[in-house]
Formats: sequence, C-alpha cells, structure tokens
Amino acid sequence: MADAKGEPPAGKGWLGQAKGWLRVRMPFSASRVEMGPWEQKEGLRARISELEAILDALLTRASADPDRRDLAPAYAEKAVEGLRQARSVLEHHSHPRVRRAAHLGVAQSHLDTTLNLMVWMASGDDIKALLPQMLALIDEHFAADDPRRIRAAELARKIQHDELDPNTPAAALTPSERAFLAETVSHARRLLRRETLRVRSFVWITASVTGALFLAATAVAVMTFAWKNAIPLCFTPESGGEYEVVCPTFSADTGRTPPTTAMIADTARKYDYIAVETVGIVAAAIASAASLRRIRGTALPYNVPVVLALLKLPTGALTAPLGLLLMRGGFVPGLSALDSTAQIIAWAIIFGYSQQLFTKFVDSQGQAVLDAVRGPNGVATTPQS
Repeated sequence: MADAKGEPPAGKGWLGQAKGWLRVRMPFSASRVEMGPWEQKEGLRARISELEAILDALLTRASADPDRRDLAPAYAEKAVEGLRQARSVLEHHSHPRVRRAAHLGVAQSHLDTTLNLMVWMASGDDIKALLPQMLALIDEHFAADDPRRIRAAELARKIQHDELDPNTPAAALTPSERAFLAETVSHARRLLRRETLRVRSFVWITASVTGALFLAATAVAVMTFAWKNAIPLCFTPESGGEYEVVCPTFSADTGRTPPTTAMIADTARKYDYIAVETVGIVAAAIASAASLRRIRGTALPYNVPVVLALLKLPTGALTAPLGLLLMRGGFVPGLSALDSTAQIIAWAIIFGYSQQLFTKFVDSQGQAVLDAVRGPNGVATTPQS
C-alpha cells in the first residue's frame, strides 16, 4: 500500500528507513517501483477520470428518462465498481513484480466492462454519437462476411436513414438491438485483449528460450574450460609436407610429423571456446544493431523487438563454435583445415552472424503476432531478417 502522497511505505528499522529515503530522493531508485510503461498507466488513469464524469452525466440523463430510470442505477453501480477496480490495479504494489505490464491489461479489462455497461445506460442520441466508434471496432475484429458485422452495419444504416428522413421520427433502439450492440462491441474488445495476450505469451516464450540458450552457451563455456581436451576446436593444416596444429587462441608446428591426438590436446587451450563464443556474441550483436533500422517501436507494453534482439546473442554464441565443429568434421568441402588463428576467428564471426538464418523465422513470427493486434493499441512494424 502507498501513503497519502503515493509513496511506498518505508520498512521498519534503520535499513527500511534508508531504503525509503533513497526511493524518494534518488530518481533511479524511485523509478524501480514503477511497473510497466508509466505513460500508458497514466493514460489509463486519465481515461478513468474522464469516464467517471461521463458516467455521472449519463446517470443524470437516464434518471430523467422514464424508459431507463429503473435500470440505470444498477448499471451505473456496476460501472462505477469497474472504474474503482481499474484504478486499484494501477497502484504500484497491487500486482506481482514479475508481471510488469499485466496490471495495464487488467485495468483495461475493467474499463471495457464500464464502457459496455454505458451502452446499456446511454440514450438513443448517445448511441448514435458512439456508433461510428463501435462500428470501427467491430470492423477491425470481425470478418466482412461475419453476420454480427453485417447486422451492425444494418443498424447503422437504419439510424442514419431515420435521421435524414424528416418525415420519419427518430427511431429508438429496441432492447434487443441495444443488447446486440453491447454484446458485439464487448466481444470485439475481448478479441483485442486476446490478441494482446498473444503478444505477451510470445514475449515470455521468446524470453524463456533466450534464457535457456544463454544457459546452454554458459554450460558449453564452463565444460570446455574445465575439460579443454574434450572437443578441441583445432585444425591440422598441411603445406609442403609441413604440419601445424591451429587452435582459436594458440598454434604449434609439428614439422613433418602428422599431428597426433596428444599433440592436438597439448595445443588446445581452455579459453578456446570462450573466445569463439565471445566473438559469436559480438557478431550477433552487430546483426541485432543492423536490424534496428526496421524497428519503429510498439505501442504495446510488451517489448517484442527487445526480446527478438536479445535472442540473437546466445544463438550467435552457439552457432560460432558449432559452425567451426562442422568445418573441423569436414562438413564443408574444401574448408576442413584452416591455416591460422585469424582464419578461425574470422569464420567464428561469420558463423556468429549467420544466426540470422535461424532467428529470422522468429522475427517473422513476431511480426505476424504484432500485425494481428488491431484497434487503438495497434503497433508499428517490427524487424524482419
């Protein structure tokens, strides 16, 4: 819970008081209690204040209408409760820290409930004013041949015809028509939330895979550091009858004696894999930086471009040594024996950058997931490889 000034409470003892002092006076420390994009949270809070005023006006007008005065208070009570719940979940300490943007989606769900209840409370004139916005939302989330979209368009034409024909009195929406509009718009908003949740799920899956790949790259580095002779990244080029053992960080001449396993083991160094993985990470980082030219950001509170960029780093750390192992095993004809340490590092750079061949499919999936989100929270284009 926060105090009257909106500041988090200080803990007990001198340590808790010191943390509270730092939170208030140090901008970086204070910003750590913020969950999710601050601008979107404040935008939702501003929208709540706006809807509170609109709701009061609707209730006043509905109370003066004989046809709506009986049901309007019940709808208004539930709508006010929805706004209260939305405001509550936007507090800093009312949601788990590990779900940084989940509270924004929950608050939006409560706002959507309030908006749906307002459709039941609104007068015919208010419905006419809101009709273009409702039709736009329906058109964005329903197919052109969907009967609900067709029915909504028919209702819109009916209302517009009644307004243009002076000989026809303004037709009021029947309870069934009002119920249809409220339920259809509510379903469109649920579809929008579902599309947004797909983005969050994609981010969590990608982040989990990225973490697993980082652990795999770390495990490879640790194991090869401890057992440098397990799978050495060394080559044995031969030129004019002279043999040489070339490793990523060291090389040795063996003269006219063909290199043996013991010679290769003596030449290999425990830093070989660490050096190659580091080069692969740097090459992948360059690939990530190159992909930034296609990024225009996203209005969603889930950083899809960031997780796609981070995925490239551990992938590059793994593709660099794996590519060299394929060359050492003769998988690439004509390139089975590299002549120098510089060549090994150069090919590690190439293999680290070549992670684009694998991550481009994830980039395309991220693009498709973001393109599926429409409506007011539509997003910009994400990078493609």
